[in-house]
Amino acid sequence: MAEMRQGGDPHGYCFEDLKVGMAAEYAREVTRAGIGAFAELSGDVNPLHLDDDFARATMFKGCIAHGILVASYISTVIGTKLPGSGCIYVTQELKFRAPVRPGDRVTARVTVAELIPEKRRVRLETICAVGERVVIDGEALVIVPSRA
Repeated sequence: MAEMRQGGDPHGYCFEDLKVGMAAEYAREVTRAGIGAFAELSGDVNPLHLDDDFARATMFKGCIAHGILVASYISTVIGTKLPGSGCIYVTQELKFRAPVRPGDRVTARVTVAELIPEKRRVRLETICAVGERVVIDGEALVIVPSRA
């Protein structure tokens, strides 16, 4: 069974402390206010996210959250839980599998998939789900500080 880190160690993990299979999660409800704030901050004011009448006429039959807003919950896990503060993103691959709607509770989960000691890099499996339904999956590569 993978080790699940629930707490928020403000210093994060050092590379030497990580093991394949370690995992951490972050959950958050997506709200219309959050979608609106993200639209304001990002400049992405696509009516699919903000206008109910417009969105009802699309294949989604209603407003959906920005995919990158939902994906940002992965960054929350990586930056605050696993590996935590001090790590640096190198890459993030994302596959958007299903829409997320206002009121959905998204759980972002990050799992250590591979340790690359030569450069203190860690490959992470990344998933966002609403209940049992995976809405985003992919993987990230990060650099993690060493204790030395």
